[in-house]
Amino acid sequence: MADKKSVLITVLVLVIVILAGILIYAFVIRPAYTGYVVERQTEGVQIAVNAILTQLQQNGFVQIPIGNQTLILVPYTAPSTAAVETTPAQ
Repeated sequence: MADKKSVLITVLVLVIVILAGILIYAFVIRPAYTGYVVERQTEGVQIAVNAILTQLQQNGFVQIPIGNQTLILVPYTAPSTAAVETTPAQ
């Protein structure tokens, strides 16, 4: 009889430890890991944006290699309305 009680207590303690581990993972480890990943992704985007802006300021355009091709980005400047000559209709 004592052997069955000790086995039952061991099984219950094991179930409690497993559930505690699941809760710690769900509410502590996973959010911390997700926060780390998001922080690194944000840092990578910031590095890319800074590189693009630096290249734009130096060259006036940006070259982005994609595979074996290069994408060239040129800033758009709207046509000035003052430079357009208009003649009045008669």
